[in-house]
Order: sequence, then structure tokens, then C-alpha cells
Amino acid sequence: MILLTRLSGTAFVLNADLIERLDSTPDTVVTLVDGKKYVVAEDLLEVVDEVRAWRSGIIAASGIGGVEAPSSSHRAHLTAVSTRRDVEGEA
Repeated sequence: MILLTRLSGTAFVLNADLIERLDSTPDTVVTLVDGKKYVVAEDLLEVVDEVRAWRSGIIAASGIGGVEAPSSSHRAHLTAVSTRRDVEGEA
């Protein structure tokens, strides 16, 4: 699940496994496999980075590839960064 922001400023969580396509029109449009679309405040590359981070976290948690899961302090830091970005984006 990735945290995204609607253009209205409200945050929502999206199942990254359901993303079919990302477009920049210039707003970032997330199209899901069922055809539903979301216009989000994040830049296209930010969404890509969020998906990559989510998937790498899944792999790390599973122990596949010898990658360790992020520590609780690392997860707290990532949450703080995401929260700060959301707050700064609303200002």
C-alpha cells in the first residue's frame, strides 16, 4: 500500500499491486487494472519511488534475496518523512 494525495489535499492509501499505468498530463494520473483513475498531487517519479519502496519492503520482509527488513527506527523515519511531506504540501 502506498500513501498518495488527492489534488484536494486529502491523503489516501492505494494498493500498488492494482496500478496498471501512470500518466503525467501534466497532473499525475494513476490508472488501476479495473480502469478506475486517480489524479494525485505527487509527481509521476514520486509515485514510482513509492511503489519501488513498497515492493522492496515486501521482499525484505519475506527474506527473499538476503535483504533484511527495515528496522523499526527506519520505518519510523520513513513515516516521519512522508508525514512531513504531506504537511508541507498542504501549506
